[in-house]
Amino acid sequence: MAIIRPYDAERDQDAIIRVWREVHWITSDEQAKWAPQFMEKARTDVAEVNGEAECQASSTDGTFRYLEEDLTMSAIVGVTTSRIARKQRLAQQVTAHRIAQDAANGVEICTLTMFEQGFYDLMGFGTGPYGHRVRFDPADLTIDRPFRVPRRLKADDWEMIHAAMINRRLTHGGCRLFPAELLQVELNHAEKSYLLGYCDGPNGELTHFFWASDHEEHGPSYIYMMAYQDHDQFMELLALMRSLGDQIRLFQMVEPPDVQLQDLIKQPFRARMVSEKGSFNTLIRGDGYWQARICNLEACMAKTRLDGPTARFNLVLKDPIEKYLDADAPWRGLSGEYVITLGPESSAETGADSALPTLTASVGAFTRMWLGVRPATGLAVTDDLDGSPELLSALDRTLRLPVPGLCGWEY
Repeated sequence: MAIIRPYDAERDQDAIIRVWREVHWITSDEQAKWAPQFMEKARTDVAEVNGEAECQASSTDGTFRYLEEDLTMSAIVGVTTSRIARKQRLAQQVTAHRIAQDAANGVEICTLTMFEQGFYDLMGFGTGPYGHRVRFDPADLTIDRPFRVPRRLKADDWEMIHAAMINRRLTHGGCRLFPAELLQVELNHAEKSYLLGYCDGPNGELTHFFWASDHEEHGPSYIYMMAYQDHDQFMELLALMRSLGDQIRLFQMVEPPDVQLQDLIKQPFRARMVSEKGSFNTLIRGDGYWQARICNLEACMAKTRLDGPTARFNLVLKDPIEKYLDADAPWRGLSGEYVITLGPESSAETGADSALPTLTASVGAFTRMWLGVRPATGLAVTDDLDGSPELLSALDRTLRLPVPGLCGWEY
């Protein structure tokens, strides 16, 4: 039987590095040097099998922007299992244990980027909206504006880079992650990449930059990370990318949630047809690659301030995470009955009111509705959410939200 426990550097470091090598998260000794810092700066739990750690789940602190409010966030930043411990439900158990510990310590929401849809649904996560991954020839950008000579950045600038990510422009769904030392690991873990940016802060702080892959002479070059404080800085970064178009034939980046990059690309349909099936094919692809779940319903509702009409209803909430938690876990999910108010002032109270309509939902589906991933009427078709047509339509009118997006931090 596996033992779920906190990571112990002395006992587990070599075992977890071995697991990372098995799954190809580590492909060099240089990368292996940074694994211990990741484990110790994140909060890491392991599953011990036959005396050795064979599965690991790590989380870290952060914030999640909900409209104008910041929620306390736990980000799941790494889950993996060795070759000898697959299909034992260890990853579910370790991840659920990690989430429960964070929720018990006051985290309001938990987020992650997923390797495949379905696995994290078992722990109450709901999928975010489609993020658009845009592949474009920088020479095709229609931006006609000057740009300045950028500063060349490197991994040693990790503190400055982290500060820029913390201070970047955030829209609904935008995340910040702490501590900075985890970004230091990420910067040193990447091989063959480059960073360019501008230090326009009052004291020379880094204000806007991008970090991109540099594997081939002509690309493709993948944008790993981008920060800017306003749209003028964003346009300067795009102008900088355009200047590289005499050599780099393709960039790929996640489209910011409040911008439509196709507006800035010359003849995008022609470019797509001409480049189809090639290594430098231009394309706009959408997929839901991140997930979230509410961990503290009362706190999340208290920070919800909506412009739409007020909606009050009973909520019967189902949380599957409890199946993966011990009976004595410090937090066992959110299953239960609540009275929910959504509007300019929102709240969640335990109990039920017989005079109100009832919504039945999984925590993942309710999280998606609350975030504005899809309207309630749509989620009632494709997800675990059910209510009267009148209630669902009322929730559609109340929850008219901008599209949530991680805003340049793809962890």
